[in-house]
Amino acid sequence: MTHPHARRRPHSFLQEVKDAVTPRATLLVIGVVALQLLFIASYVGALHHPEPKDVPFAVAAPPAAAGQTVARLRRLPGSPLDPHAVADEAAARRQILDRDADGALVVSPAGTADTLLVASGGGTILATSLERIVGSAEQSRQRTVRTVDVAPASAGDFNGLSSFYLVVGWSVGGYLCASVLAISAGARPADPRRAAIRLGAMALVAAVGGLGGAVVVGPVLGALPGGVTALWGLGALVTFAVGAATLALQGIFGVIGIGLAILLVVIAGNPSAGGAFPLPLLPPFWKAIGPALPPGAGTWSARSIAYFHGNALTSALLVLAAWAAAGVVITLLASGQRRRRAGGAEGAGDAADRAVGTEWKDGPHTADAGTAGHGTTAQTGTHGTAAQADGAARTAPVPPPDDTFTDPGPGTSTGPDPGTGPGLGPDPGPGPDPGTNPGTRT
Repeated sequence: MTHPHARRRPHSFLQEVKDAVTPRATLLVIGVVALQLLFIASYVGALHHPEPKDVPFAVAAPPAAAGQTVARLRRLPGSPLDPHAVADEAAARRQILDRDADGALVVSPAGTADTLLVASGGGTILATSLERIVGSAEQSRQRTVRTVDVAPASAGDFNGLSSFYLVVGWSVGGYLCASVLAISAGARPADPRRAAIRLGAMALVAAVGGLGGAVVVGPVLGALPGGVTALWGLGALVTFAVGAATLALQGIFGVIGIGLAILLVVIAGNPSAGGAFPLPLLPPFWKAIGPALPPGAGTWSARSIAYFHGNALTSALLVLAAWAAAGVVITLLASGQRRRRAGGAEGAGDAADRAVGTEWKDGPHTADAGTAGHGTTAQTGTHGTAAQADGAARTAPVPPPDDTFTDPGPGTSTGPDPGTGPGLGPDPGPGPDPGTNPGTRT
């Protein structure tokens, strides 16, 4: 027996490393490093060189000059504009406010001074890019241009970024809340009822967070116009969509689902959202995926509410609603599947227990009381003590493997005290009748 104060043999350094960093932890660390590198690659790749490409652009010009102006703008180096002709300046303004165009050129039929219409509420850097591109093109034809901002960003919304940061905050709240629910009570909910409770908690958090964000950027900071109610509804939808999607990923992949949510929302969603740089300034890949992800759809919707009278909201809200609905359905289905698997395992265990119980019940587990004391044990025992112990041992039922043995305590013990031996302890009682013992007495 090892002495309790004996010194343990020291482990090698390699063994200490294995004990400190388990294989599961190693895999998670590798995943974190991968997310780190993807974060760098996505943000730098999407934002390091913004360049306008095929910006929707309206041209309002006299019929004789409209076609020539559109063709000339379409031939600009690098194809920064995607021009199309409209009837007049009113039509051009309407397209900008409807978010069908990001700018417009109104050509003067009589003079050499034209008008450029922009909307800095959709992104200040895009408006300044249009000023530079159109100003250079007009200067080459000895014409001048003045700029009119038909949907200006508010004075408290520097570079039109407040909408983007608002949506980022809502998105972070969504996946952090879902992650906390997973960490506190298991990433995969045990059954649909618990999954529904988590979704209900997520909806409550979404309502509170949506209202809080709308109040902060509106009445508190004065960063965004548009009304608290509309922004509140948008914030609740964005937060719940991201949170439900995170719960769904956790229901399928466990803790790894948190990393996948970060991949979708932070690494892929934020750079492509059109916040720092509007969509026409992003590379083709990021420009394509941005509107389909919650941060992109949320940023577009927030700007529409704040600066464009709520126009062009339908497609973005449908994207958010689709993420929310898919998250709810997948979360419930994943929890139901998990419960069915658990139920199948429990059913198999119960069947095995019943089989063991039946075998124990039907098998010969007791000895004949009349012959318990007539075996060879009685022949070799002293004063019948060993015979009694042997008979008691053989008549005691054998418990099934899953039963829990309970010590009956010293008061009910029927065997001899192993520490006293025969004749030294309490009287074990009368032994078997010598006259009936078929064995030879010693």
